[in-house]
Amino acid sequence: MTEPDLDIKTRILLAAKKLFAGQGYDGTSVRQICDEAGANVSLVSYHFGGKEKVFEALFEHFFPGQMLNELAAASMSPVEGVRRIVGQVVKFTMVDTEMSDIVQLEITLRTHRTPTVFRFLDPIWTKVRDLLQEGKDQGIFRIESVSYATLQVMGATLAHKRAKNSRFLADYQGITTEELAEQTIEFVLRGLGVTNHERND
Repeated sequence: MTEPDLDIKTRILLAAKKLFAGQGYDGTSVRQICDEAGANVSLVSYHFGGKEKVFEALFEHFFPGQMLNELAAASMSPVEGVRRIVGQVVKFTMVDTEMSDIVQLEITLRTHRTPTVFRFLDPIWTKVRDLLQEGKDQGIFRIESVSYATLQVMGATLAHKRAKNSRFLADYQGITTEELAEQTIEFVLRGLGVTNHERND
C-alpha cells in the first residue's frame, strides 16, 4: 500500500509519528504534520481535535497495547512471563523505532504528556514486577530487591536504544531483531539467577 492509498487520518498519524520522533513534540507544528501528510491543516482539528489528541492517538494506534496487556493479564510462570515480555518489548522497540523514540523522549523530558506514556507502559512493567516477586518467592529468581531488579530488567531490555550512540558496540549493526531479543532474554534470566535447567523448563 502506498502513502496516497492510505486514508487521511492514517497519513496524519504516520507523519506525526515521524516528526515527533525526529524533532520532538514541541519542535513539530501542526502545519509541518499536514505538509508531511499532504493534508489540509484544518484536518488535524477535524479528525483529532488538535495536536495533543494526535499524540494520544499515536499510542492508541501504534503502541502494541492490546498484545502487551494480554501478556500482562496472562497466567504464566515467572520465567516464561519474563521471557515473553522482555522479548516482545525488544521486538517492538526494534521494529517501530519512531514510536519507541517518542516514548524514550517523553520519559526523559518529563513533560505533561508523560502520564499518557505511562498509562500505556505501566501495565506491562507492573506485570514484570509481579513476576519478579513471584519468582523470588518461589526461589527461582535469586534477587534481593524486587524493585531494584525491576529497574535492572527494564534497563537491560531497553539498553539497545542507546547502542547507536555507543563507541563500544561497533558490531551491533549486524544483529537481527530475533537474535537481539533472545540474547537480551538470556542476559536478563542469567542476571536473575535462573539456572539452565529452570530456563529450559
